[in-house]
Amino acid sequence: MTSTLQPAHATEAVTRPGRWLALSVLVLAVLLVAVDATVLGLATPYISEDLDPSGTQLLWIGDVYSFVIAGLLVSMGSLGDRIGRKRILLVGATVFGAISVLNAYATTPELMILARALLGVAGATLMPATLALIRNIFHDPRERSLAVGIWGATASAGTAVGPIAGGFLLEHFWWGSVFLINLPVMAVLVLVGIRTLPESRNPHPGPWDLPGVLLSLVGMIALVYAVKEAATHGFTWTTLGTGLLGAAALYGFVHRQLTMPVPLLDMRLFRRRGFSGAVLADLLTVLGMSGLVFFLSQYLQLVQGRHPFEAGLAELPAAVGAVAAGLIAGRAARRFSVRTVVTGGLAAVGVALAALTRLGQSTGYPLLGAALLVVGVGAGFSFTVTADVILSSVPKDQAGAASAVSETAYELGAALGIALLGSIVTGVYRDFAGPAGTPAMAHESLGAAVETAADMPPHQAQALLDAARDSFVHGLHLASGAGAAVLLAASAVAWVLLRDQKLDSAG
Repeated sequence: MTSTLQPAHATEAVTRPGRWLALSVLVLAVLLVAVDATVLGLATPYISEDLDPSGTQLLWIGDVYSFVIAGLLVSMGSLGDRIGRKRILLVGATVFGAISVLNAYATTPELMILARALLGVAGATLMPATLALIRNIFHDPRERSLAVGIWGATASAGTAVGPIAGGFLLEHFWWGSVFLINLPVMAVLVLVGIRTLPESRNPHPGPWDLPGVLLSLVGMIALVYAVKEAATHGFTWTTLGTGLLGAAALYGFVHRQLTMPVPLLDMRLFRRRGFSGAVLADLLTVLGMSGLVFFLSQYLQLVQGRHPFEAGLAELPAAVGAVAAGLIAGRAARRFSVRTVVTGGLAAVGVALAALTRLGQSTGYPLLGAALLVVGVGAGFSFTVTADVILSSVPKDQAGAASAVSETAYELGAALGIALLGSIVTGVYRDFAGPAGTPAMAHESLGAAVETAADMPPHQAQALLDAARDSFVHGLHLASGAGAAVLLAASAVAWVLLRDQKLDSAG
């Protein structure tokens, strides 16, 4: 019988076999988000053909999810600490599934952008809740490291499942079907999660700070929007004003959190070198990788002419490498050191991205496959260990807010990466010199050029496609080189900030 002197969940979290079944539910939530993120890349050419978005609208479709989720993660992580992580996870998963239907049936670029934004609101509830629940379910450090490794491995597996399942669906159904695959995953998550997940929350949460929520949301969205616009169109007074608004809102958020008795986010966490180093490493890593990931599916399909399912299989080595590395990352960090594992992983990713600057229109698969495998292994080691560092740096009552900081770094890095590196690809692509009579819309995106070529005489169409593909690949080279530089810089940052950092070995 459970002792009446302590809460039942405290003992059960350590001893009951059900904690591993509960973990299976949490990784379903991770799978839900990972699959959604990866299928969008495969579906982009079809969305471009059907909805006819401009180049700017296409970038918004790709990154508005990250903008919104980055702005809300801290707030939703703190809300979960207050009202219950299980509750916010199950509600968020239900809404995520419902909004996926709106994504599937969007009929205009504007509606698609809105649907992606709403999905970001729902997605902001999922990732912080999953990591926070892991922190509260697994008290033994070695078990928690394994659980975090499984959590990260599932996210990586989702990046493989998404393209393969999405590729199959795109070859047999319309593009909206790739979003409907969220529904069965969501249904299983909710039905099983109701019975298996323990509830946990901060016992002394304090009030939920609505002004702080608004400052965080306005600050993140305005700042990232300003960076995106500056990268795409150069500096304007509007861009500068938006950037200053975002910076002022974030300053106000930080100041407010430092003065509140019970803040949404305890800013003193950043005084811990390990915590700050892990967060910064995550942000720079995703920034350096995300622009490439967003355009890789377009390269495989629109440049090399692969079918969607084949393109999905081509991206599999990255997921395989990440899964394998994630499962042994905690053990490796305890044997060799946190700094060595994270720094080595990031350096490996940087070298692999540098190798992708050698891609051409007809490059054979061995170079791409090997580079993606190295990217996966390096990222798997790094992300798993930094997540463990962040979770073990805070008391379990603050796990939601700390997890949200980790995920905010990830999403902010994704948004900035797509904005900056994606804008490099788009900017270089738009300047290609097509044959006489090439419509202006062909310069908006490679998908638009392929669609335009279908209505042109064969000789002229081939000239247009050759010029457009060559320009796209050149932009991809520059983005890969920039990403490699960012990853090598992240490796240096990790080496300095994660000095003497260790994972707890007690248990």
